[in-house]
Amino acid sequence: MRIAINTRFLLPGKLEGIGWFTWEISRRLVERHPDWEFIFLFDRPWDPAFVAGPNVKAVRLPPPARHPILWYLWFEWAIPHALRKHKADIFLSFDGFCSLRSAVPTLLVIHDIAHVHFPDQVPWLVKKYYDFFVPKYLQKAQKVLTVSNYSREDIQAHYGIENTKISITCNGCRDTFRPLTPEQQQQIRDQYTEGREYFFYLGAVHPRKNVARLIMAFDLFKQRTGAPVCLLIGGRLGWQTQAVQQALEGASARKDIHLLGYIDDAILPLLTGAALALTYVSLFEGFGVPLLEAMNCEVPIITSNSSSMPEVAGEAGILVDPLEIEAIALAMQEMFENPQKRQELVQYGKSQGLGFTWEIAADAVESAITQMRL
Repeated sequence: MRIAINTRFLLPGKLEGIGWFTWEISRRLVERHPDWEFIFLFDRPWDPAFVAGPNVKAVRLPPPARHPILWYLWFEWAIPHALRKHKADIFLSFDGFCSLRSAVPTLLVIHDIAHVHFPDQVPWLVKKYYDFFVPKYLQKAQKVLTVSNYSREDIQAHYGIENTKISITCNGCRDTFRPLTPEQQQQIRDQYTEGREYFFYLGAVHPRKNVARLIMAFDLFKQRTGAPVCLLIGGRLGWQTQAVQQALEGASARKDIHLLGYIDDAILPLLTGAALALTYVSLFEGFGVPLLEAMNCEVPIITSNSSSMPEVAGEAGILVDPLEIEAIALAMQEMFENPQKRQELVQYGKSQGLGFTWEIAADAVESAITQMRL
């Protein structure tokens, strides 16, 4: 069998959510099936490190697909041509996009439909593209996978996708996320917060991630407790960051709030593992990978009681209304003042995390491919 995979998010040194999902699943399929042929389809020069085995052929297809017009050219012209040329039996796309002009059976992975719920946070042309093409992609694909039961129900409710067509996979966690020794934790705190404990946020900084309210809640927590605790915010600045800048300017504890920007893969597990707690109070997630990373590091969690986050966090987190600054601040206070509560959350996280692994995710993708070939 010959499987073509959309690997345009395999960018060296820049892997984020979809990129990690693409890599972890693709390399497992390649390893599990040396008798299958794989064509990795890149939209720019590729790093040889992403050629996961001898049964992989890497192909570059211009143009670089990083804009709605270029998305259209790549998926509706470059992809169909490549699928015909390489005689693909299945096209596997991990980023929610596929090709309407190709007759090759398609397995589509769509992680969420955040653009439906937060249209004002999407650039105008991107929103028009999503509104027009996403329903067509979902209808075109022979099989659809998504990463949580919440996302499955959300997609079905909004687009009317039949129940038998859409199945659930999940995200996993890299092996580098593991518990730190007390000595390792202190080394990281010495390096980043002058030895003090800290709450940690990881993710892009844009309105849906709710970072402005997180900052205001942390400031309220500091005013009430005077606790020698910092807030570290890890992740690139996205778009519409005015509210975050205003929250920072208005914070009396501004000196204890540190924006770290994009965090290198080598240091990220250490920053996660040394945290007092992960504070991930996003307004909406299709999954929420940082929750899983914290569980694997045996770090307790404060997260939202909305969308997929209760499903992923289970009893490993304190769930709060992400719109309520008071609720977030109270959760921080409980986390700081109650070590027994922190330990209970960590114990729950050890078992909760076992349900979300890359092997389980790859099993679901492999099963969908098998079903398509029957």
